[in-house]
Amino acid sequence: MLLPTYSGTLEPYRLQGDPLTPRAPSVPFTRTAFAAAHVVSDPLAERAPWQGRPAVDWDSTLKFRHYLWDQGLGLAEAMDTAQRGMGVDWATAKELIERTMIEAKAHPLTPRVACGAGTDQVPLEELRTADAIIAAYEEQMAAIEAADGQIILMATRALPAIGADAETYARVYGHLLGQAKDPVILHWLGDMFDPALSGYWGSADVAAASDAVLAIIKAHQHKVDGIKISLLDQAHEEAFRARLPEDVRLYTGDDFNYAPLIEGDGAHHSHALLGIFAAIAPAAAQALGALAQGDPQTYHALLAPTVPLSREIFKAPTQFYKADIAFLAWLNGAQDHFIMPGGFQSAREITHYAEVFRLADQARLLARPDLAEARMRVLLGVYGIDWG
Repeated sequence: MLLPTYSGTLEPYRLQGDPLTPRAPSVPFTRTAFAAAHVVSDPLAERAPWQGRPAVDWDSTLKFRHYLWDQGLGLAEAMDTAQRGMGVDWATAKELIERTMIEAKAHPLTPRVACGAGTDQVPLEELRTADAIIAAYEEQMAAIEAADGQIILMATRALPAIGADAETYARVYGHLLGQAKDPVILHWLGDMFDPALSGYWGSADVAAASDAVLAIIKAHQHKVDGIKISLLDQAHEEAFRARLPEDVRLYTGDDFNYAPLIEGDGAHHSHALLGIFAAIAPAAAQALGALAQGDPQTYHALLAPTVPLSREIFKAPTQFYKADIAFLAWLNGAQDHFIMPGGFQSAREITHYAEVFRLADQARLLARPDLAEARMRVLLGVYGIDWG
């Protein structure tokens, strides 16, 4: 078939057609791995897609979570991959968490599920004080605890919006950690994922921000399971995790350098909380199984082809990566359409989708090649491209 390229041409591409087969893990993983999953829309029930609550296809949304769990992966629920703040509101996220936790409790592998708590149920202009921000967080934390989920304290746009300094962050997070029933996961999302989070932890200087959040962790380490860092900076993550208390995990959110970070340097390693793992689940799960069996060669052989795919998916503007998670789910038959809450599928261009298609095939991640090709042809036709 003919696929568009970044040079503005159409070039022939033939599928390799050698997909990995998803399977249950044969050994326990030695790394905790959360895949951040997306929400599947119900396009027939959708009304005014840019306004109000999105219509969700709950059966398909939960089926995708079972697909991840069946392969031994944990789940990061209602995070930015699920379009929090970009098409999915708190009311929908709360229902998603509640439905997911019911399914997770019944799953035979008893998967770990961590759920995002934020402040997005309150308009930003109403979150002008630390107390208001704390109250908004507490409402969502209570809902997650009621559903028996683990809490991820998502980075909030409200703190940078009021110009909060390190002392204010320490006050807010200290209070929230004190209220939490069980240890939580902190969340440091770089401004490449959300420009409104620039200067998080009270400073635009990464070194100063690192010192600030480390001070919070050390002051409350019995309430901190770990911290997810998504700065796409391998050297920073390695230096940061070496400074963590021994019982606090570093969950990598680095969708560019996850393979070496998860393997580790002999002294320290990262765990995973990654959007890309939802897109590359068979490769990720089987690689983690190989690592658990002391086979780094197979680990890297499985993950190496996924890195070019991940770099394309998370290219700038990085926050639009969510469209690619849904795109690959559609190509692989996990959903019947390529429609997202708020029409988010339009966030990426057709040349990008064509490149993701090529790279997913080369990474052995098009589970049903014939279906993937047929659906790619449909998408090309929508864009008026004669695919040959």
